Amino acid sequence: MDTLNIAGREFRSRLLIGTGKYRSFPEMTRCHQASGAEVVTVAVRRVNLSDRSKESLLDYIDTSNYFILPNTAACFTAEDAIRTARLGREAGLSNWVKLEVIGDEKTLFPDNAGLLEATRTLVKEGFVVLPYTTDDLINARRLIDAGAAAVMPLAAPIGSGLGIQNLTNLRILREMITEVPLIVDAGVGTASDVAIAMELGYDGVLLNTAVAAAEDPVAMATAMKLAVEAGRYAYLAGRMPKKLYASASSPMTGVAGSAA
Repeated sequence: MDTLNIAGREFRSRLLIGTGKYRSFPEMTRCHQASGAEVVTVAVRRVNLSDRSKESLLDYIDTSNYFILPNTAACFTAEDAIRTARLGREAGLSNWVKLEVIGDEKTLFPDNAGLLEATRTLVKEGFVVLPYTTDDLINARRLIDAGAAAVMPLAAPIGSGLGIQNLTNLRILREMITEVPLIVDAGVGTASDVAIAMELGYDGVLLNTAVAAAEDPVAMATAMKLAVEAGRYAYLAGRMPKKLYASASSPMTGVAGSAA
C-alpha cells in the first residue's frame, strides 16, 4: 500500500484535518468522516483539560479511528510553545506535536528562530515534532538537523484560502528534501490547491479552514479527500511532457494503410 509514514507510524490517508471554525461539533465529526483523514489536529489551548465533565471537542473525536495530533496554535514564543506541548502530553493527548511558533500577529507567519529552538528542546524531551514553517529550504534543513519528524511548509498565510503562492519554493523543497515527509500546511482554499500540492510530490496536506468555512463543509471535505487521492495518483503516474505546439491525439503514423 502507498502509505504515509511519519516517525515509523503508517497512515493510509495523506490528508490531515483540523478541528477549528466549524459551526458545531457534530458538523466537525461529519467532515472528519467525509475527509477519510486519520490524523486530526487539536489546539491544546482549545481543549478543556482541567474539567473533563464539561463538553469538549475531544468528545466528538473517536480515538479508535483517529490519531490526535496536538498543536501549539497561538503560541508566540518558543517557551510558550514548549510549555503548551508539555501540557498536551501530560494531559494524555500525545507525545506528537504540530509545532507552531508564530512571529507576527497579522500574518501568522512562523518565527523561524523560535521554531528551531522549540524543535531542538522538544525532540530532546522525546516528542515527535512536526513544525509548521515557511517555504524556506535552509530553515527546513535546520529543522531536520534538529530532529523534526516532518517539515510542514505553508502554501499561503493560515486561513487565507489563497492556495499555493510560491510554487517555485515548494518545488525546490520537494526536490532537495527526501529524508522526512513534506506536508503542505496552511493556506489551501479548495480541492485544486490540494491536487497541485500532491502532484508536486508532497507527502500530505494538512488543512482546516478550507473545509470548515465552505458553504457545504461535508461536500468540501469529500472533495479534499478525492483531490489528495487524484493528486497522488497523478504524481506516481508521471505526467506527460509539456509541448509548445499541438500533437495529434490520434496520429496517422503507424496506422495500417497510412503509407499507401
